[in-house]
Amino acid sequence: MNRATAIDFATEYFDSGRFRDDLARRVAVPTQSQDPSSGPFQHAYLSEQIVPDVERIGFTARIVDNPVSPAHPFLVAHRHEGGDLPTVLTYGHADVQLAHAEQWRDGLDPWWLTIEGDKWYGRGSADNKGQHTVNLGALEQVLRARDGRLGFNVVFLLETGEENGSPGLVELCERLKDELRADLLFASDGPRLAADLPTLFLGTRGVTNFTLRYTAREGSHHSGNWGGVLRNPATTLTGAVASMVTGDGRLLVEGLRPPPIPDSVRTALAKIEVDTSPGSPAIDPDWGEPGLTPSERLFGWNTMEILAMTAGDPDGPVNAIPGTARVHGQLRYVVGTDARNLESILREHLDTHGYPMVDVTVDLGMAATRADPEGEWIRWAQASILETTGKEPGLLPNLGGSLPNEAFADVLELPTIWIPHSYAGCSQHAPNEHLLGSLARDALRVMAGLFWDLGDIGGDRKRTVS
Repeated sequence: MNRATAIDFATEYFDSGRFRDDLARRVAVPTQSQDPSSGPFQHAYLSEQIVPDVERIGFTARIVDNPVSPAHPFLVAHRHEGGDLPTVLTYGHADVQLAHAEQWRDGLDPWWLTIEGDKWYGRGSADNKGQHTVNLGALEQVLRARDGRLGFNVVFLLETGEENGSPGLVELCERLKDELRADLLFASDGPRLAADLPTLFLGTRGVTNFTLRYTAREGSHHSGNWGGVLRNPATTLTGAVASMVTGDGRLLVEGLRPPPIPDSVRTALAKIEVDTSPGSPAIDPDWGEPGLTPSERLFGWNTMEILAMTAGDPDGPVNAIPGTARVHGQLRYVVGTDARNLESILREHLDTHGYPMVDVTVDLGMAATRADPEGEWIRWAQASILETTGKEPGLLPNLGGSLPNEAFADVLELPTIWIPHSYAGCSQHAPNEHLLGSLARDALRVMAGLFWDLGDIGGDRKRTVS
């Protein structure tokens, strides 16, 4: 059998309805990681939905306790064929966002896979059950085409807390660093650049949320009696924000501006257009860092966003100076930004600009990561996808959003290649989440080709990728 056979088997796996059946039973498990009572469902998903399936295709699997959050266990599975073969680590997450079933359209149930044309509705269908079901299905079909061998080793890591911030993932990777050792990461999450365009991304922008708060006094005071002699916390915070980011979105905090965009990243982004598909918002051409293209502003630069702000009662304002005000902000940032010192950088900036009275608190975030767009593994993966689909895949040096990629890129020190199997309009995290059937079918073919080609590397000791 050959490469074409493996891809045909993956296509038949979809066309026969077996992929649909596998995804339907997985969607049916309400693995809502933000629900504190969901622990038993998370464990059941691993033990009942995944362990039997991976053991059937030659993996050894075990459930590992989370070192930080007991309600969010991990699954670690291995298929080892030889010490001289390449090893791939593949990752996914079993958990989903809260379903909010009452908000779904009539006729849809988040825990029941409903197919209407090309749209397959269900919580987790796109994020992430559909995506790791594609990858496991493709592995199985390559095994079938190679008569029970892959030609490489696989480590499969599945977590159950990604939608809750991936508690314990970094700690687990540090603890099991030797066991999780591999040559590269293949993982799938997030959207393609377009539904019909196979896409690679090599990391993510980082994200850290922060809060600015100023309490001048207890209670509010009549603006007619006290206006002009009492400091207004809302006005103070407005000024503080204006010192950090301009009215047209340009970041002013010098310590949080990124280094220049590397030439290799700029070259990759020159081929990328920001999503303009139906239903997407129109891009504001005069927003953000001047002199950059839209793709450079979104994928190659830092942005400070104000997510929410409050003072007094916005729904019932009264003629009073509020005693306190609060702003919730967010920094999205690329590799090279000193985000670990975000609190001290903001503190110094505010003090320097006359706002020592404003308190700053910083939440935990996700680090920025980015593999080299010109790396040999990336070129190899691009060539494989081109051979399968006839299309040059879109290449993002990093996703605009955030994923827990630092566990793999920084702790395990792997080149990270993410191959998403969804699209921007999938209603991820929202009511009516769905997977496109046509995209899933194409993704199975893409992954079967990639896994077959990885086996070819393992079968030819003279052919190496570094």
